[in-house]
Amino acid sequence: MLLEQEIRVGKLTVSNRLVMPPMQTNKTNGGRVTDALVEYYRDRALGSRPGIIITEHSFIMPSGRANERQLSIASDDMIAGHKRLTDAIREGGCTAFAQLNHAGSNGVGEPVSASGVNIPTKKLQKRPRELTVDEIVSIEDAFATAAERAVKAGYDGVELHCAHAYLLNQFYSPLTNKRRDAYGGTLENRLRFLIETVARVRQAIGPDVPLAVRLGGADYLPRGSKEEDAVKAAVILENADVDLLDISGGMCFYMRPGHAEPGFFSSMTEKIKAKTHIPVLLTGGVKTVDEARKLLEEEKADLIGVGRALLKDANWAVGVFTKQE
Repeated sequence: MLLEQEIRVGKLTVSNRLVMPPMQTNKTNGGRVTDALVEYYRDRALGSRPGIIITEHSFIMPSGRANERQLSIASDDMIAGHKRLTDAIREGGCTAFAQLNHAGSNGVGEPVSASGVNIPTKKLQKRPRELTVDEIVSIEDAFATAAERAVKAGYDGVELHCAHAYLLNQFYSPLTNKRRDAYGGTLENRLRFLIETVARVRQAIGPDVPLAVRLGGADYLPRGSKEEDAVKAAVILENADVDLLDISGGMCFYMRPGHAEPGFFSSMTEKIKAKTHIPVLLTGGVKTVDEARKLLEEEKADLIGVGRALLKDANWAVGVFTKQE
């Protein structure tokens, strides 16, 4: 069975093809790890034993916070709390990845973005300020420093959040990026911020720590990014030394308009998988183990993420990967 098979992610061997994707729990205390948050991850690691658990998105700097209950990795005093999470995840034999994020105009701080353009799918927004090049560089450095903290906290890998209408995704999408400098216009330019961040993070964590990108590959909106853009972006990311492509939505967030079937981003992941040589992760709409198996057998992706089902039930995959007593 493919779901039970090991898979290589960079230089790391992952025990199976099930992934628990990042989902905010609202269990922090001012961004800090709490006992409730530790138990939440421990329960799912021990109950379902996914090959990878990607912890909920962590803000890399206070000005990039998505909301008041978001997890923080913005300072060194957060390392000890994250170490509690990685220890809990490892109790189930799971691999732990930290997801790093800057909300841009999709957060509670000063709204900043690629351009002075609102997110088209979000209501009641204050128009954001366009970031300067110096500010872009400082945010890249903040991603790199946060990645160093993640490694010190015991995470096996790091993921950059370029999806769901957050800052890196705001640069990628033509709906929110109207710049006329080196960070706007062509797909390559709209990816520049992300690629530079990948390079800085890689330098910070070294060659052996797996680096993933959650890419909001398509907006599924008029004049937005398309699946063909996602394929081209995936090839560029692979060439930039990314080890795992975690594919999701862009300005449509984590849903696909008009679709609710298991693996509703599979038309995109299938195309990306055909053009790249690194693992591709598909998340969205999977409710049963059989649905996950079928998507792998049909070669829609290399790993399957199960979000809401695992959020509701820590034992969703109990017994699949190990005999339960």
